[in-house]
Amino acid sequence: MSGIILLLLFLSCSLAFATGDPLGVGDALPETTTIKVGGNRAYPPYEFLDRNGQPAGFTVDLIRSIAEVMGVNADIQLGEWSKVREDLEAGRIDMTLGMSHTGEREEVYDYPSPHAIVQHAIFARRETPPAGSLEELRGKKVVVFRGGVMNEKLKALGYEKDLVLTKTAADALRLLASGQNDYAVVALLPGMYIIRENKLTNLVPVARNIATFKFSFAVRQGNHELQSQLNEGLAILKKNGEYQAIYDKWLGVLEPRRISWEKAIQYGSMILVPLVLLLTGTFAWSRMLKKKVDERAAELALEVSEKERAWDELRVQQDKLVQADKMASLGILVSGVAHEINNPNGLILLSMPILRESQAAVDQVLEEYCKEHGDFMCGRLPYSRMRDKLPGMLAEIHEGAKRIKRIVDDLKDFARQNDAAGMEPFDLNQVVQAAVRLMENSIRKATHNFVVTCAEDLPMVRGNAQRIEQVVVNLILNSCQALPDKGRGIFVTTYLDCDSGRVLLQVRDEGTGVAPEHLSHLTDPFFTTKRDTGGTGLGLSISAGIIKEHGGLLSFDSVPGAGTTVTLTLLAA
Repeated sequence: MSGIILLLLFLSCSLAFATGDPLGVGDALPETTTIKVGGNRAYPPYEFLDRNGQPAGFTVDLIRSIAEVMGVNADIQLGEWSKVREDLEAGRIDMTLGMSHTGEREEVYDYPSPHAIVQHAIFARRETPPAGSLEELRGKKVVVFRGGVMNEKLKALGYEKDLVLTKTAADALRLLASGQNDYAVVALLPGMYIIRENKLTNLVPVARNIATFKFSFAVRQGNHELQSQLNEGLAILKKNGEYQAIYDKWLGVLEPRRISWEKAIQYGSMILVPLVLLLTGTFAWSRMLKKKVDERAAELALEVSEKERAWDELRVQQDKLVQADKMASLGILVSGVAHEINNPNGLILLSMPILRESQAAVDQVLEEYCKEHGDFMCGRLPYSRMRDKLPGMLAEIHEGAKRIKRIVDDLKDFARQNDAAGMEPFDLNQVVQAAVRLMENSIRKATHNFVVTCAEDLPMVRGNAQRIEQVVVNLILNSCQALPDKGRGIFVTTYLDCDSGRVLLQVRDEGTGVAPEHLSHLTDPFFTTKRDTGGTGLGLSISAGIIKEHGGLLSFDSVPGAGTTVTLTLLAA
């Protein structure tokens, strides 16, 4: 008997080695897990059957991406929603693509983390009196789709006898559009999507947020393993950015457009368009007066017997006419536009710090509310997105208001009459050092190589130190703006020209330079090569006027690509 047992063992081992499994136990490769997924066949853009009869939508793409990162297969079948819920409860499927959270449902299903917030709305035909709340639907015929969250909610509120049930949300809206019943209650985004795709143009949402629910996958109660897998996969997609891409593809295009930029453009146009028209009129008026000056010059040339006297007379008349033209046109502009702009703009500048402080204080309350109740809509955007954008928007408005104030101040300076009062001896070196201190922040942002060389024993200069300081600030600012990178330098030098006895200030930069055809126009009013970056063309014009008041000279020397040198010449006291 023992011999027979040994023989059988020997034959078994031989067979095992012959089949390539010496231990008699097959090392089978692990099979990929397949999860059965059900969903609503007509709940766009979340889940629906496309024109080819294939599953599509936000939750469909989401579960496919989760299945891919988690290494499982997702068998997706879409059908009538009430039947899908029955299949989940009976265990014929493992999960659903989307389900709104309610207290009653949480006793039957387990939910992974929400992946969306769904708002429900009341829809009506255009001629139907609007209903602003669920209470106003009492006694009306209301269409909802069977098994939906609003079917359950309205039934719980005692509306059951007035409810008309359909298989899908699309059927509900089509029934309403055909003239039957009074209202339909459907999720807002699916409703708008169905109206657009089916051209139900006689339907409109009359109450946009009558109920809000968290929306997520749903699994049978107790299936914690699948629930954990879905949470882990969703977390991975949010980290790698794929969740946001899917959200933007399906839901982002249906969200209301932001209007902040449109409002900004609208308000900006209200200010800038009249300003541009006034400036255009000013330029045309200036050209017309210049033409009259030229005609007058020709008449004077014929009438005056001595050429030198004729030219002297012409220069006097021309200077008077140009100054009269400038003051007439800009006097109107400054007295009218500057007052009208500065008053509302002052309100903006005064209010913005308070608004920013208030926003920072309110953020704490909103953050606590968001943690307790989840994300919510704030200014037609989810709060989670608005809290990041709002500080930047307020900062942009504040900077824009300050920019308007600077432009108006430049216009007022340009229109200012020549003022010889306040002329007294001053030290040019001290003026330069004061200007550098004022421009320290701009210099630091523009270059790592800023050098100031002040001559010793420099004679005093007679004039208005504050106005000369304004000129130096303008010259340094222009040099900073001309530098393409921080590696280029700016060099400020003061020295005495012993031959002429004049005091000179030189500002040299290694910037982009000025084209030869532009050099002669640098001090023309409103001429600028930096229009795209906000230049007004008044800085050098104002500076040239100030230097002319002081009997000095402002000259320019530039090589395109190599830099520009500006030389300011003043008489010693």
